[in-house]
Amino acid sequence: MQEILIKDAGLLLTMDGERRELAGTDILIRGGQIAEIGTDLSTKGKVISARGCLVTPGLVNTHHHMFQSLTRAVLAAQDALLFDWLKVLYPIWARLGPEEIHVSTQVALAELALSGCSLSSDHLYIMPNGARLDDSIAAASEVGLRFHPTRGSMSIGESKGGLPPDSLIEAERDILEDCIRVVDAFHDSAEGSMCRVGLAPCSPFSVSRELMRDTALLAADKQVMLHTHLAENDQDIAYSEAHFGCRPGQYAEELGWTGPHVWHAHCVKLDAGEIDLFARSKTGVAHCPCSNCRLGSGVAPVRAMRDAGVPVGLGVDGSASNDTGNLVAEARQAMLLQRVTLGADAMSARETLEIATRGGADVLGRPDCGRIEPGKCADIAIWDISGIDSAGSWDPAALLLAGPMQVRDLLVQGREIVRDGQLVTLDLPHLVERQNRLSRQLMETA
Repeated sequence: MQEILIKDAGLLLTMDGERRELAGTDILIRGGQIAEIGTDLSTKGKVISARGCLVTPGLVNTHHHMFQSLTRAVLAAQDALLFDWLKVLYPIWARLGPEEIHVSTQVALAELALSGCSLSSDHLYIMPNGARLDDSIAAASEVGLRFHPTRGSMSIGESKGGLPPDSLIEAERDILEDCIRVVDAFHDSAEGSMCRVGLAPCSPFSVSRELMRDTALLAADKQVMLHTHLAENDQDIAYSEAHFGCRPGQYAEELGWTGPHVWHAHCVKLDAGEIDLFARSKTGVAHCPCSNCRLGSGVAPVRAMRDAGVPVGLGVDGSASNDTGNLVAEARQAMLLQRVTLGADAMSARETLEIATRGGADVLGRPDCGRIEPGKCADIAIWDISGIDSAGSWDPAALLLAGPMQVRDLLVQGREIVRDGQLVTLDLPHLVERQNRLSRQLMETA
């Protein structure tokens, strides 16, 4: 792998331990890592000019359902709350297969890459018609983003009081056996890994208490991370209290679902006691503001979480509940929601960008990512701030206030993924055509 020199960055936001902001700086990349930061650096390899640009770590997405990019803006689900929204979409998702999982994952990752995302998780909790986690992992390797897929699951169908149709559930023994298979086949725990696998029952209302507990035990044995949805809206809280006799945080703690190896999606309705529990145990949260707004779930108490010491990252969630997968837009929404509920000084653009980079990497257990400093992974986003989006801006670091929503260049492990605003690892027009064809087929049989 040749050296790459990012030359003369207008402003570099390092997100290192001191959160340094450096002007007129060079970044030397060697062997997929950041080798040196300084001025007047040189290389015999490729030089990328960042003159007049803002340079940040690649953004990190901590929660997604990439298969849902085939079902954006489904008419019957546009104005529904979470549980009713799921009931509309489950029968459609039951018709997906390996091709749909592969193509929709590539579309989702391409969209993320164009918004400056270098590392993304994915929560795949349906395996219909022969689909497997392998399909999304193969898709990610072709796009070139760093990937943290999770083997999701649902085991309680409608016939047993659950939300999903029985056609989408799996036997719990089969789920656990396949979890072992995918971890053994794909999980790479090494620093700089391009693929780590997590275990992720869909939610406490779609799997049994036993599967939640057994999955936690398996994750501990395999030394992989755990992920699920938690406390997403009022219906979620009511279900927990009615079926488990406690709030979601207590349920999670009882079953081994707290700790630095665990991150929960949404957490809109965490109370003060649950926030304290997550802070003490260093349990992570994937904050998904656009999806929470779209489904009317509420505003997550991110300010209170951050102040208490809860690790928080951002997630775009699935494109059936966000409708897009732009991580810059997600970060801006996160900032604005805290401000509209708590005041204009509740969250700054810089703090939100930290959540979107270093914060998300830490939630995913990746201290080798999310910051630009020697020895860390060369996951770097270069933002052209010479355009109309930033025209008149007094502060180039305030990307979320006045800046582009699309990255100019994105490097992952020192490899160019986006160059001059174009995805270079795939034929994007052809991919979009395939995605639209598959989506039309789903609509025609709905």
